[in-house]
Amino acid sequence: MIDIKVIRENPEKFKTASAAKHFNVDIDKLIEVDAELKVIKQKLQDISTDKNRIGKSIPKLAPDEKQAAMSQLAELKENELKYNDELKELQPQFDELMQQVPQPADDDVPLGKDDTENIEIRKEGQIREFDFEPKDHLQLGIDLGIIDIERGVKLAGSRNYFLKGDGALLHWAVLRFSIDLMVNKGYTPMSVPLLMKDEAMRGTGYYPGAEEQTYRMEKDQLNLVGTAEVPLTAYHMGEILDEAELPIKVVGLSSCFRREAGAAGKDTYGLYRIHQFDKVEQVVICENSDDESLKYHNEILANSEAVLQGLGLPYRVVNVCTGDLGRGQAKKFDIETWMPSRENYCETHSASKFYEFQARRMNLRYKDSKTKKNSFCHTLNNTVIASPRVLIPIMELYQNADGSITIPEVLRPYMNNKEVIKKQS
Repeated sequence: MIDIKVIRENPEKFKTASAAKHFNVDIDKLIEVDAELKVIKQKLQDISTDKNRIGKSIPKLAPDEKQAAMSQLAELKENELKYNDELKELQPQFDELMQQVPQPADDDVPLGKDDTENIEIRKEGQIREFDFEPKDHLQLGIDLGIIDIERGVKLAGSRNYFLKGDGALLHWAVLRFSIDLMVNKGYTPMSVPLLMKDEAMRGTGYYPGAEEQTYRMEKDQLNLVGTAEVPLTAYHMGEILDEAELPIKVVGLSSCFRREAGAAGKDTYGLYRIHQFDKVEQVVICENSDDESLKYHNEILANSEAVLQGLGLPYRVVNVCTGDLGRGQAKKFDIETWMPSRENYCETHSASKFYEFQARRMNLRYKDSKTKKNSFCHTLNNTVIASPRVLIPIMELYQNADGSITIPEVLRPYMNNKEVIKKQS
């Protein structure tokens, strides 16, 4: 959420930001409702002041003066009731409009309509050239008996799957390797709840906007998380932290659930875009400083790159354009990993910087030693690894001519030092 004072000072900036991010927000209506609220709140404050003044004076008044004072009090209370009714009507309108206002993108974010206009920053690693006809991950997985889509669909519907044997072990090995790497970098590991209240979804900026992509438990008024970002970021929701606690660096492993409403075509093949997956997520909560946010944005990006470098996967980093940014993101780097069967670099990580957008919505603050006031924190997050999507490049790039898959060296300790996944005879 944005500070309304900032919007008042420069409404055109937020009209421009809304257009650049493709959010339909009526900034003029917000300013209008805000102005009406200010008038009503001032009138209520004036009434409160007058009531206190008259109330204190009554014992000292003559009988006839007391009657006049009591009449004034009655009139004030009547007006107070009227203005409170107007406040109850306007406040929800204001709150709803405020939740729609997007964070303006940083100046160095490219202007663009969608992900086709993201700007490549750099490429890392070499794309493998095959001297045989390579298979895609699904062909490999079925032939090796480590992926079963058919039974996944039979039991759970489209875009569901089973990982079996070495497929399951490879999946868990990737997650464990990533967790261990992050713990060694000083991030606190957390096991998180998978069901979140609407309050946490709103606080992290997923509501309003992502309701259609979320599995909602209407009976219990809870939501299955699409990412551990929600519980990790909202962990301190409503709290005032000590400055000495910052930065807070946490890493969580969770199952993630997404309806993927509207997804179609090539993205639905195999393990690329599915309803349930596991993800290691990193979150940083730091002081209210643009420089600190920049530092940690680069840090969380480097952490994810270290995972891919450890796995030996070629990838590229892109600066995400305005039209591909979420409501709260000021800047986002995507990491796209090379997937031979898709003949392209495809998104596997997103590193996002929010400044105080999420913290304002969550009322997450800290005692600032410089200003001597309670300041809103800054928040950032990034995927460390998401599986089984990352199994696509691992399986396809490490496949052998005989249909076996060489296990990346860093994962072997998590698979009983096994080196190759072969078809079981």
